[in-house]
Amino acid sequence: VVRDGEGASKFIEIAVVGAESNDSAKRIALSIANSPLVKTAIAGEDANWGRVVMAVGKAGEPADRDRLAIGFGGVTVARDGLVVPDYDETPVTAHLKGSEIDIAVDIGLGKGHATVWTCDLTHGYIAINADYRS
Repeated sequence: VVRDGEGASKFIEIAVVGAESNDSAKRIALSIANSPLVKTAIAGEDANWGRVVMAVGKAGEPADRDRLAIGFGGVTVARDGLVVPDYDETPVTAHLKGSEIDIAVDIGLGKGHATVWTCDLTHGYIAINADYRS
């Protein structure tokens, strides 16, 4: 179902670890997955980890920016709430050009974990949903 989203071009897996509970991890992962800002950043092939931080924060679950780590395609881009030293965007950009995207988030508070799937949000979605009348 995720792969067949209207106008979707990318399948996104979001893995959250280190939450206070599995339920908390799932709510955080769903907040990231349902964020139009995250989905459009992925559609634009932009490793905008700040949008992921925003989605973690809006989940309403325990989180500490200074313990947060975020990665794309197995490359950690932010740790302890800051961009990693000597961050090289090249492998992340290459990953985001693909059709299967991995986002990893470590909340750094506990042992809770969850994985959810979503798709990107593209101009195609707008065209499909704006070009017909019911």
